[in-house]
Amino acid sequence: MRLRKLSENLVLLLVALFLAFGAAGVQAAPMGKKVVADKKVVVLAVFGTSHENGLSGILNIQAQVQKDLPGIPVRLAFTSNIIRRIWQERRQDPGYGPKHPEVPGEILNVKGPLATIADLQDQGYGYIIVQPTYISSGEEFADLDAYVQGLNSIKTVKERNMPFKRILLGRPALGTYGLEHEYRKDIEQVAAIVAPDVEAARKEGRALVYFAHGNEHYSTGVYMEFEQAMRKRYPGVRIYVTMVEGFPGNDRLFAELAADKTKKVLLKVFMTVAGEHAQNDMAGPEPDSLKSLLEARHIDVAVSPAGMGESDGFAAIFAQHIKDAMADAGM
Repeated sequence: MRLRKLSENLVLLLVALFLAFGAAGVQAAPMGKKVVADKKVVVLAVFGTSHENGLSGILNIQAQVQKDLPGIPVRLAFTSNIIRRIWQERRQDPGYGPKHPEVPGEILNVKGPLATIADLQDQGYGYIIVQPTYISSGEEFADLDAYVQGLNSIKTVKERNMPFKRILLGRPALGTYGLEHEYRKDIEQVAAIVAPDVEAARKEGRALVYFAHGNEHYSTGVYMEFEQAMRKRYPGVRIYVTMVEGFPGNDRLFAELAADKTKKVLLKVFMTVAGEHAQNDMAGPEPDSLKSLLEARHIDVAVSPAGMGESDGFAAIFAQHIKDAMADAGM
């Protein structure tokens, strides 16, 4: 009897200790998690541009995303190291700002994705959605994906010391690999949005030539699929895609234009901004620019100077991709 009584007293003591300390411990765990806030923020990862008149495409995307996602701040990050250094030098030049009042302070103080995310972590943002403004999932997207995966792999000893809850990555305009979202649907969406480009070419009796960037390290086949989707959707206008790097390139373009006996074209940059490549490689006065090479082949060339980001419809694609990434994460 004495042993049973002792056991009962021990059980009562353990229950009392749990109620006094254990329950408090259960309540304390969520408090620790609150060190990282539930605030959300979007980081638009842009390659960037050093041309002031090319900023309109970037700023329009930011404005459109902010409009579609009220209440969630939208920050900019430039992924090009070279372009960031140019803006850093301009920031240090006391005469630059007064000469260019049209350049926002966020551009003058722009940072890379890692530094931008670190600043946001210090400001208490727990959820960060990184949305690239790239056209396709090439080399730059792969690098950005590596950044996000690396940051998400951080595991601190105590959960309350985690720098953030989660970093999400949206997909480029023409989509990317994965089961959640078919990239062909992204291609079709872009093809539908650029209808005004096709109409502008049709009105002037011109073929439409898109000038993309491309890359030499990842497949650029998605641009061929985009070209085919455009030709199927708009059979009344000849449509071609060429690019700075990778396939399809200018040699293929010139051969197809010759085979089709095309004499008039509308050049349109297929990049987010009309920056260095658009103003020099595509439409510059140098003999090796695409415009000059076409004119040397006796083709009449008109140029559309706007970057893709200046189109509200195109900018809205990135807002939707942000929403998709949040929905996929159950946010």
